[in-house]
Amino acid sequence: MPINQLHHLTSGQLLRQKDDIKPSSAYQQGTFSCVRSTENISTMSFAGKYELQSQENFEPFMRALGLPEEEIQKGKNLKSVSEIVQDGKKFKVTVTTGSKVVKNEFTIGEESEIELLNGEKAKVVVQMEGNNKLVTQVKGMKSVTEVNGDIITYTMTMGDLTLKRVSKRI
Repeated sequence: MPINQLHHLTSGQLLRQKDDIKPSSAYQQGTFSCVRSTENISTMSFAGKYELQSQENFEPFMRALGLPEEEIQKGKNLKSVSEIVQDGKKFKVTVTTGSKVVKNEFTIGEESEIELLNGEKAKVVVQMEGNNKLVTQVKGMKSVTEVNGDIITYTMTMGDLTLKRVSKRI
């Protein structure tokens, strides 16, 4: 008789454990053999609304991107809300910071044009790493978006400078 309802985390991956329990030849004596198999469950869902909780290195990173000091000072304390809509490999991401709204759409593994933090447009290919990370390289920067439960962490690295933004599902 199959048992399909056991879910657990193993080595950072979400796995489904499927046990097929079959009576052994000694069925009358009450003994059973168990054949166990595991299979990966599809990608974790990034979908939801997330509010910025904290950020590290915002000012130096924005300066390195070439944003004017006035914009950096104005933007550093603004509340930021990200909304992610996910349909399989297709993503729509809307980031609202103060009165500024940036909308990007992409499909995992396909070239897309997105708007960067400094307003510049760039062509990128977003890849999935594991089942909870979106990764891309753009204009000498590496961008990683990672979801863990109700927390989404956005890390952008340029040379030895890293911007880290942590948001919580609302």
